[in-house]
Amino acid sequence: MIFESHAHYESERFDPDREQLLASMKENGIGTIINVGSSVESCKETVKLMETYDFIYGALGVHPSDISGLNEESLKWIEEMAAHPKTVAVGEIGLDYYWEKDPEIRKQQKYWFRRQLELAERTGLPVIIHSRDAAQDTMEIMKEASQKGIRGVIHCYSYSEEMALEYVKMGYYIGVGGVVTFKNARKLKEAVEAIPAEKILLETDCPYMAPEPYRGKRNSSLYLPLVAEKIGELKGLSREAVISITTENATRLFRKAGAAES
Repeated sequence: MIFESHAHYESERFDPDREQLLASMKENGIGTIINVGSSVESCKETVKLMETYDFIYGALGVHPSDISGLNEESLKWIEEMAAHPKTVAVGEIGLDYYWEKDPEIRKQQKYWFRRQLELAERTGLPVIIHSRDAAQDTMEIMKEASQKGIRGVIHCYSYSEEMALEYVKMGYYIGVGGVVTFKNARKLKEAVEAIPAEKILLETDCPYMAPEPYRGKRNSSLYLPLVAEKIGELKGLSREAVISITTENATRLFRKAGAAES
């Protein structure tokens, strides 16, 4: 069964058919899903999903583009909810300089990124990291985090092969989704070829980033076999081997989900 390590089923794009879609997961080989919060509101919706579906677990955290909604009170709520038996990670947290050019807001992003990493350290949960156009700052902060024993995954990886190997050396996993099937995804394909299969997690980031031939359409966990197939081509492995290895990887990282499944 496939372990989907990063989905956003609270998104309004799933409003028309969420229940039917999620009901079809098991029969299509999707065993476990981590629904990932990105704002305080989406974290609350994530809690509802993980309390409704036995195979959905939650990651709670605030995305760098949504930090305007983050304050001491909301951070305290996230920390309280981290004790929930189905909260398996802090995320998605990180830096996004693609959308944000203002140096003052970038400084705020770094502040809240570090605060949420501290929360992960206190709770013992792994982290799910978002990083876009912020390679160097993210690397520096994650080096500090690795020295404190914080585990995690660099989600939707988009940087160089060399940087991927550096993250792996520090003990982090690399999240790979539909982008790996795109013709122009040379950097990601090189990174996937270079890193050990034991450090890769399957993810969709749905409803975004659907793989070929569905690029531009709404994504879902049902398309993960296409991602596994492309990773297999790059690594010289069968699709089934990729699914098996990445499921083991995810249960190793997200221990609360792994313990419940075993």
